[in-house]
Amino acid sequence: MFEDFIKKYINIKNITFFLILMLFLFFIFNCEDIAMMLFASFVIACSINPLVDKLSEKISRGIATDIVTIGILLVILAVLIPIGLLAFEQISHLMDKLPHYIDNFDEFVFGLPVLKNFKFLASDVDSIMDQVSLSATDILSRFVDIGKCVAQGCMYLIVSVIFIFNFVSDKVNIKSYFLKSFPSHMRERAEEVGQIISNKIGGYLIALVTTSLSVGVVMFIGLLICKVPYALLLSIITAILDIIPVAGPALALIICLITVYESGAAAILCVVGVFALAQLIENNFVRPYIFSKFMNIHPILIFIFIFIAAKYIGVAGVVFAPAIAATVAVLYEELYLKKLD
Repeated sequence: MFEDFIKKYINIKNITFFLILMLFLFFIFNCEDIAMMLFASFVIACSINPLVDKLSEKISRGIATDIVTIGILLVILAVLIPIGLLAFEQISHLMDKLPHYIDNFDEFVFGLPVLKNFKFLASDVDSIMDQVSLSATDILSRFVDIGKCVAQGCMYLIVSVIFIFNFVSDKVNIKSYFLKSFPSHMRERAEEVGQIISNKIGGYLIALVTTSLSVGVVMFIGLLICKVPYALLLSIITAILDIIPVAGPALALIICLITVYESGAAAILCVVGVFALAQLIENNFVRPYIFSKFMNIHPILIFIFIFIAAKYIGVAGVVFAPAIAATVAVLYEELYLKKLD
């Protein structure tokens, strides 16, 4: 039996495949930022692949990719430019008033009798507030560091766009080349599992955008009805931060409360009420339907991967933690559970 096992599995192709797998894992754990960029590009590519596949039935895949990419960019610009123009005045006014708002909110919070004895907490928050309300001199002194971060971000963005375009336009060749790295008896199964993973993580991006958009729309309508200042800007901030699980919504609520604190108790209650309504609608109606439709992953598994990603990868890992969880869940189910059955 042992000799049969050696003849069947211990060969050049299987050893080569194992070495490639080890190198791949080594790359992931030692180049987290690059690996995360590649994974994010793959997730986005998977989300637009179905549309490109549909168009490529009538035209060449390269042209279909161009049309879809340009179309998505135009839609994004058509949405962002008007919103940006409308929010520009609010952004300028808020940036001028933000240090003042933070100071007043800080005095109010730590003036409460419950928190007066927590001096250590107050000192920590004071240091955070000091960092948030940097003076113009501080900002200028850090201009070089900010420039480096912006340049690095732009570089990652450009490279990501290149990867996304190639993942989509050259999908057939990339998949074929990828499958060649597997032993012949594993290729069919690898292609099947890869397609399942592609469908799941592609649906994740659509689900993420849909749920975040629902929060932003509810916030904007609610704040507008309540005549809360900076309604549009606060709605945009809440929708963007909602992309980050757990911590994002909490940070968005803090920003909203700091911003409307001086408008009085009524404005604060309105913000809290509208925010709670937006989260209620998202978590009980939009998210269960959208995520079950596209991913069907248990929330506990997602939270586990959020904590792991936060520890080892950072914010980007937290954002894409559900997609990572989907990948691991598919591999576990397809390669282990189904074999037990």
